[in-house]
Amino acid sequence: MDQALKAPVPALPLYGQIKNSLRAQILDGTYAPGSQVPSESALGQAFAASRITVRQALGDLQKEGLIYKVHGKGSFVSRPKAFQNVSTLQGFAEQMSTRGHEVLNQLLSLAHGPASAQVADRLQLPEGALATEIRRVRLLDREPVSLELTWVAEPLGRRLAQADLVTRDIFLILENDCGVPLGHADLAIDAVQAGPHEAAALKVAEGAPLLRIERLTHDREGHPVDYEFLYFRADTFQYRLRVDRSRDQHPR
Repeated sequence: MDQALKAPVPALPLYGQIKNSLRAQILDGTYAPGSQVPSESALGQAFAASRITVRQALGDLQKEGLIYKVHGKGSFVSRPKAFQNVSTLQGFAEQMSTRGHEVLNQLLSLAHGPASAQVADRLQLPEGALATEIRRVRLLDREPVSLELTWVAEPLGRRLAQADLVTRDIFLILENDCGVPLGHADLAIDAVQAGPHEAAALKVAEGAPLLRIERLTHDREGHPVDYEFLYFRADTFQYRLRVDRSRDQHPR
């Protein structure tokens, strides 16, 4: 029996060749994070390709998150995003340090004063009660990755003020120094634009996209102890979680 004929495999489109070449050089470190990739004109000359073809290749790499574009300057290699798993209640440094990252904090302020209506409601404090506000910038491998605004009841805040807030997670301080066993946290996640304060703290442009986490942490008895707003740079960080299908659901 004659062997079946096979149709020839079509050659990879030119934009695909450009994309694959650049992707390989990004992944093998030829182009390091933050470095600029060749310009559209340089790529066009190297591959004898039109500007439209080059832009298609760069557009695909941007969609994959490997590069980002700066208007008037060109395309640059993205930094790999750090991530935190939200399926377990852990502090930022707890998770990042286990992956080999260095985490430090810049303590911007720590102040005691009357709780706002929102903070008092979340922490179940009486009207006019004192609360402690802590503002920190979290540095991941010496780069600012998040702005953290934390509120706790004032007596607990007095104890946090005596702790090392530069190198330690507040969660660990609460449990180990203050004897507050943590139980669970309620989170709400949305996207916002950086205002002037967030932009200055995180070294991004005003209006840059940020991932905002609103988190209310409770102790094991279910009492709220820690209320936070966390503003993460969208270009450096992501939250990950696993979602399981309920076991009592069966396909029909």
